[in-house]
Amino acid sequence: MVAQTLHTLIIGSGAAGLAAAIQLHRRGVTDILLATESLQGGTSINTGSDKQTYYKLSLCGREEDSIRRMAETYFQGGSMHGDLALVEAATSVRAFMNLVELGLPFPKDRFGQYVGYKTDHDPCQRATSIGPYTSREMCRAMIREVGRLGIPVREGLWVKELLVEREPCSDPTEPVRGTVYGATFFRKEGTVETILAQNVIFATGGPGGLYADSVYPNVHVGAIGVALRAGAVAQNLPESQFGMASTRFRWNVSGSYMQVLPRLVSTAADGISEEREVLAEYESFPGEWLPKLFLKGYQWPFDARKVADGSSRIDLAVYVETVLRKRRVWLDYRQDPTGFSLENMGEEAREYLRRCGVENLPTPLARLQKMNPQAVALYAEQGIDLTHQRLEIAVCAQHNNGGLAADEHWESVNLRRLFPIGEVNGSHGVYRPGGSALNAGQVGAIRTAERIARQEDVPVKTVEILENAGENGAKEPSDWREARKLLQQRSSRAAGFLRHRQEVEKALEECRQQTCQNRETGRESCRNRDLLLAQEMYLDAIRFQIESGVGSRGSALVLEETSENPTLTLGGKAWNIVPENADFRTQVLESWRGADGQPHHRWVPRREIPEPNSWFETVWQGE
Repeated sequence: MVAQTLHTLIIGSGAAGLAAAIQLHRRGVTDILLATESLQGGTSINTGSDKQTYYKLSLCGREEDSIRRMAETYFQGGSMHGDLALVEAATSVRAFMNLVELGLPFPKDRFGQYVGYKTDHDPCQRATSIGPYTSREMCRAMIREVGRLGIPVREGLWVKELLVEREPCSDPTEPVRGTVYGATFFRKEGTVETILAQNVIFATGGPGGLYADSVYPNVHVGAIGVALRAGAVAQNLPESQFGMASTRFRWNVSGSYMQVLPRLVSTAADGISEEREVLAEYESFPGEWLPKLFLKGYQWPFDARKVADGSSRIDLAVYVETVLRKRRVWLDYRQDPTGFSLENMGEEAREYLRRCGVENLPTPLARLQKMNPQAVALYAEQGIDLTHQRLEIAVCAQHNNGGLAADEHWESVNLRRLFPIGEVNGSHGVYRPGGSALNAGQVGAIRTAERIARQEDVPVKTVEILENAGENGAKEPSDWREARKLLQQRSSRAAGFLRHRQEVEKALEECRQQTCQNRETGRESCRNRDLLLAQEMYLDAIRFQIESGVGSRGSALVLEETSENPTLTLGGKAWNIVPENADFRTQVLESWRGADGQPHHRWVPRREIPEPNSWFETVWQGE
């Protein structure tokens, strides 16, 4: 039989994939299919935070802003290409207003100004939100629009392989070049299906299945390993964000969860005995660290620059308790921390709580209920009653700023007709403003749809296939879940926010041994195969970055064991924090799997922000 053929295949149904389907349909490209494991199974629809943020150009008041200024904010984060920064800034209003027209109730005043607030790494008030479920409501609105437009959706499809017509290459260490012409999928029942297409939009989300300590929902695994196996070039893989999150229900404890100044306690493994306040060990007087605790609301991601005497020392304290001491850490909103007072919390926290009208309320819970009742309600929906229960937390992986490398039209830099969008696209650099990820996904959808709608059609390959041929995804080794758990623990241990070369190299060797053993014993898990490949690529990129001398930056602290003048002591070991070499801010790390089957990496200069000729008559005439 002949495989199904399409104009454009969209893999993944998060906020970016749904937006791409809608944008294509509006441009007259209707021979499309949205293939997904589940419309309800992605990160976009299952995660959020206290005030989930969407980042866009300022649209309120007298505060000066411009596309160029916003692009410079992105660019100053380091290791981000300037053309991508300019495109994300220039298209942000279109992307945002599309969501408004789809019914998202972003706050506006009676004059129609869309009000904003400052988020992390943001010099302006560009951030906006509809509350903790912003991305969920984005997905729900777009699912309704996809249904209204009659766009075909197939659930129960799990991407197995990208189909690539490769060009001859004399050097197996160089990136392959070629054209993507479709993909194969496991069906839910385990059989294999092939779908051919002129274009493939790859919107499979971040590497959610790589980490044990994770904010990614359990249902989201990610499929970047599929694209890496196909030879797609990636960039900035080591640049992830980590921060404190609840573990029973995976959710960032950012914003008001920390700004109301909860009590931070640890217990023995039983969750009851040996209770003590975590910060007391580090304070010279009770309440000294309250200003740092408050700042974790604004500065949720762990930041290597805020370790010496900043808010990221809170993350380190939690790490010591949970990882090194094998204890459990909780946020307790039922009573104030020891040393709580308006004087000890510092001027910034005091003024914030005063303006919120909660500075005299008796408990963190009372403050949270008045400031942000949704924050309390969402945990109640998950069976966690903050009025009677503590909230267990850990330092978790949250977002990968790196991912697949693409041009300013979101087309892969080495595989034509492959368009990675959403978190799987690595457009971000070292630092990025909070909320820019949601904007980048919507911008990527617009740019991809524009490129596909304008380009010439090409003949779709005709491939004869045997129905139900190939591997059977239902026949998994019985221990695949245990194998995945080991894989995830390895990433959290070696590729988390604390990194040192020996541990990375050990984890890399374990990863390769696990892959070899699976092949030799014939027990390779289809569910874990591409996760293992992705883990090898990520670990090897981290190893290469450490050996290059980049040092500590972003959300990762690079450590070297020492016996003299340590800058950090953890678990009885003395460490030096390797300082950042800022010269690498002007470089982007590219990574790929060569034809030899090995990871390869190189530093390339980042592209500057373009200075286009924006004279109206010239642009109008299309020159």
